[in-house]
Amino acid sequence: MAEITASMVKELRELTGVGMMECKKALSEANGDMKAAEDLLRIRSGAKANKAAGRVAAEGVISGYVATDGKRGALVEINCETDFVAKNEDFIRFAADLAQLIVDENVSDTALLADMALASGETVEVARKALVMKLGENISIRRGINYVTEDHLAMYLHGSRIGVMVDYSGGDDTLGKDLAMHIAASKPVCVSKEQVPADSLEHERQIFAAQAAESGKPANIIEKMVEGRITKYLAEVTLLGQPFVKDPDQTVEKLLQTKSAQVKGFTLYVVGEGIEKKSDDFAAEVMAQVNQSK
Repeated sequence: MAEITASMVKELRELTGVGMMECKKALSEANGDMKAAEDLLRIRSGAKANKAAGRVAAEGVISGYVATDGKRGALVEINCETDFVAKNEDFIRFAADLAQLIVDENVSDTALLADMALASGETVEVARKALVMKLGENISIRRGINYVTEDHLAMYLHGSRIGVMVDYSGGDDTLGKDLAMHIAASKPVCVSKEQVPADSLEHERQIFAAQAAESGKPANIIEKMVEGRITKYLAEVTLLGQPFVKDPDQTVEKLLQTKSAQVKGFTLYVVGEGIEKKSDDFAAEVMAQVNQSK
């Protein structure tokens, strides 16, 4: 068997980004053949990626990109299993590369990304599997959105956990940034009350009516109470109805009027939003480990 030197292990690690022990094992199995060892690790990265795919990936990052013309942009959410991996530079760079790829190639569906080539020349799926192998966690491309507008785009990233893209007309770059930051802070559901889903509005109305009925007041008073609460609800969930975060004395709608501006739409991503995270019972976890050691 060929001697496996530290320099060989180091070289393979630099080529693949995989841990030292796994590199040494691959070199031993390949009898010192660097190319064969690299191929072994690539094969294993696929197996490792498939094995990791069943684990819940609820951490991650939101990344975004706006082209220099200010009219094309994208947001993307990439998930992993732990906050530790979410802070890894390679993981963060992968997310940023995907956001730019969506814009550059005008990608309409993130499902199309897998076979597309990154600037490095490798496909998105190959790069994803390599990250799984290197970082040891399930990594998934959860969602993304591509914007193309005739007006202006503004983006705001709060750390890497919240991302906003706003499509607006009128105003200036400062207004766009302020709107994006407001959306990140206040989390509206839609732009205007006309966009609130009818079933959601009816659901809230029924709840408010049941609450008001508990007061025992006359029907006409109850009706006014319900309408008042509906008005408040619409102000809370719509961008136009919310008090502007930098000046709560005016609504976003009033702000836009003073700037002769209009919001055409927006997207708000929050890492892990809607993903059910696994919560293990500690006692059960200890017992499971005890049983495994028997």
